[in-house]
Amino acid sequence: MKPRLPWGPMARMTGRRALFAVPVLLTVTFGVFAVAAASPFDPVKAYAGTAGLTASQENLDQLRANLGVDQPLVTRWWNWLTSALQGDLGDSSVMRQPVSDVIVERMGWSVLLAASAFLIAILLGTALGVLAARRPGGWLDRAVSSAAYTLEAAPSFWLGLLAIWLFALKLDLLPAGGLTDAASETITFGQVASHLVLPAAVLGISQLPWFFLYVRQGVTDALAEDPVRGARARGLSERTVLLGHALRSGMLPMLTLIGSRVPELITGALLIETVFSWPGIAAATVEAATSVDFSLLAALTVLATAAVLLGNLLSDLLYGLADPRVAFDG
Repeated sequence: MKPRLPWGPMARMTGRRALFAVPVLLTVTFGVFAVAAASPFDPVKAYAGTAGLTASQENLDQLRANLGVDQPLVTRWWNWLTSALQGDLGDSSVMRQPVSDVIVERMGWSVLLAASAFLIAILLGTALGVLAARRPGGWLDRAVSSAAYTLEAAPSFWLGLLAIWLFALKLDLLPAGGLTDAASETITFGQVASHLVLPAAVLGISQLPWFFLYVRQGVTDALAEDPVRGARARGLSERTVLLGHALRSGMLPMLTLIGSRVPELITGALLIETVFSWPGIAAATVEAATSVDFSLLAALTVLATAAVLLGNLLSDLLYGLADPRVAFDG
């Protein structure tokens, strides 16, 4: 008889987290408006561009009123919040289009990049962690562990620039950035795939050290436990012992890592999309911040915060499902 999934505790835990997310998101959005209001950048000058250099003060004041930046901070935040709750995220002053359109156009590319990078980090980190744990202190363990600690300290934008120099400029194997070739007028699968390789690989490798170290330590500890020793004593093959027993037990700590790496993944994507000119959400965040685009900046920050909260919830749910001893009381 198959064990029943704890849908009730999982639903209660999800509900509690959703209630907790409301004040968090409200505080984050207000913080965005407060920080943007204190920014030295002038949204009016950013919106007007070079025309603002010759515009009269009267025209600038009128533009300030049209953009709504002449209102008090609390008023601007409240107007945006009430409109957002009704489905209207406002208009982006830097993109010159509705915020919802900006998000729809760019969200898919960001998800593609982040998902590809996460997949690379998890699969490669798990494989290397298992191989290193088979012979702790061996040459493979020492080599990969040293590389992992080095990568852990290396900034992702530096890795991106290094990858461009090596694979795009020196070896001319992969494109240096963008989504498609410069001469192409249409987006094809082949072009997107070739342009995705470098940014996804760099972002994935920047996340790999943590997955490798967690899996390595987890599998090493599991191999020393009595159930695994008993499996070996029963004559089971090393592959069965390693993959069927040690890996399953050693993967439990890594489940909590998935959610905790989401903020780092978002931060890394912000830099990688900028370095590789990838047309995603992170690149739009940079433009919104430098142009003090209140509406776009608030919406993107809410998305990032929601992604972090969902990542933490997902890791807790996965850990609870994998280990029945863990209660869904978070």
